Amino acid sequence: MSLPDSLRATALLLARLLLGVVLIAHGWQKFFLDGISATAAAFTRMGAPMPYLSATAAATIELIGGVLIVLGAATVLTALVVAANMFGAFVIAHMGHGIFIKNGGWELVGMIGAVAITLAVTGAGRFSADELLHNIRRHRDSEQPSHR
Repeated sequence: MSLPDSLRATALLLARLLLGVVLIAHGWQKFFLDGISATAAAFTRMGAPMPYLSATAAATIELIGGVLIVLGAATVLTALVVAANMFGAFVIAHMGHGIFIKNGGWELVGMIGAVAITLAVTGAGRFSADELLHNIRRHRDSEQPSHR
């Protein structure tokens, strides 16, 4: 069964908006609420390699990646980077703690990673900067005179 294009586009928009807002909130928390030093200290306790660099990278991926995903800009690449970041968080910090987040489990990083992988496979959808840029290029290319 195939979904109508408008329903598919709306579902992808909703997934992007929710994922992006969650990422932005966590990146903002790392940079501006807790601060990178406190985040790096937490990463040290979790056993992350190069904790200050890891904390800065995670915060940057979450904050900038979240904005890009909300906009639907560079979605496939951004979603792959987010998924890789969540896989790292899973392996380094959450894998041995069960599923529930209250016990340090992997439910949040698992869901973020799954939605990111879905967006990497499907793309951003019709309501996105990626689609707008694609349409602009297609329109521009169709207006170019042929040089034969």
